Amino acid sequence: MANNSENTLHLKTERLNIIACSLQVARAIVTDKSKVETILAARVSDDWPALDLLEFLPFYAQQLETDPSLLGWGVWLMIHAMERVVIGDVGFKGKPGHEGTVEIGYSVIPAFRNRGYASEASQALIHWAFIQQGVKRIIAECSDDNAASIRILEKLGMKRLGTERSVLKWELKGTYEPLET
Repeated sequence: MANNSENTLHLKTERLNIIACSLQVARAIVTDKSKVETILAARVSDDWPALDLLEFLPFYAQQLETDPSLLGWGVWLMIHAMERVVIGDVGFKGKPGHEGTVEIGYSVIPAFRNRGYASEASQALIHWAFIQQGVKRIIAECSDDNAASIRILEKLGMKRLGTERSVLKWELKGTYEPLET
């Protein structure tokens, strides 16, 4: 399922190619989408990346430049295998901490929502994370009124921990076994 060659990380699922966002791609997304399309051999939709990711990418590129071992612990790109288009992103908010925790997040462009892509990509990334040294727990957050995200996190087998200021807290411990496939 995973390929790690030439400093790239690549996961493949039934419908997606999930590629860790390299320094080269992170820099190009902000300034030159056509360069990203050439690098990825995939079309980049006009509604990707979302504004929050677009604003984060310069910081992410700087982090990767300082510490190349962060590749895989940040942004991954979801590429639809048949249509060869970037349909979203999934990733972690950094390397596992001393207690072995990483936080996962995801986003899918509107034209590809409600088709299970976020679940599929997250499931692949969770499997990848749990085989990495030191990962014991994966957490997530979502708004308490985000029904789609709640369903995804439930489908991934995450346990709801509680709510803090309208934000639901989730976790998944140990080895990964989804409730549904």
